[in-house]
Amino acid sequence: MSFYDISKRIFDVAGSLFCIVLFSPFLVGMAIWIKMVSPEGLMLADIPARVGKNGKNFKFYKFRSMIPNAHQWLLDHPIWYRKYQENDYKLNPMQDPRLLSGARFMRKYSIDELPQFFNVLEGNMSIVGPRAYFPFEVEEQTKKFPDTKEYMPLVLSVKPGITGIWQISGRSEISFSHRVKMDADYAKKKSLLYDLMVVLKTPFAVLSAKGAY
Repeated sequence: MSFYDISKRIFDVAGSLFCIVLFSPFLVGMAIWIKMVSPEGLMLADIPARVGKNGKNFKFYKFRSMIPNAHQWLLDHPIWYRKYQENDYKLNPMQDPRLLSGARFMRKYSIDELPQFFNVLEGNMSIVGPRAYFPFEVEEQTKKFPDTKEYMPLVLSVKPGITGIWQISGRSEISFSHRVKMDADYAKKKSLLYDLMVVLKTPFAVLSAKGAY
């Protein structure tokens, strides 16, 4: 392993442990809230695996902000799934019928993302990196945007992150094609100073809620 890889792993472990302790009231509070508004489902979202480093799929932890089996609901409702595909695999939260009561606030300020610090501890994510892609998203969107195919191997050469260039630059306002190129640029330039810059900008991006779906 390179000096960067070792240093980044130390930073990831220390940072994720610190954040888990710091945000523990939110973690407990969100778990209780989810069971209150939707007792029939799990606290964590039952979503398809995400694509990690070197194309290896992993279980992605995220608080559930939707009805149980939300992705299957989309597959069972072709009109909504078509809207989901056409909007770069997102639905506007003002229209999404799958959202739980209060979920828009949770998603707007990325509270549902807090369990990903456990992904970091497990080693399949980093604090800073590209946003984790769905396998079907990679396959279908690279066909839709063929100019992204050459960048995807570089994107998948690094661990996905809780925060990253896409996450602090507008999130859902950024097209898939631009997102892939931004992620590839991060993978090419990766450094501890670059990671630190992203971390320092993240609180402002979260509070502004720009592009948050």
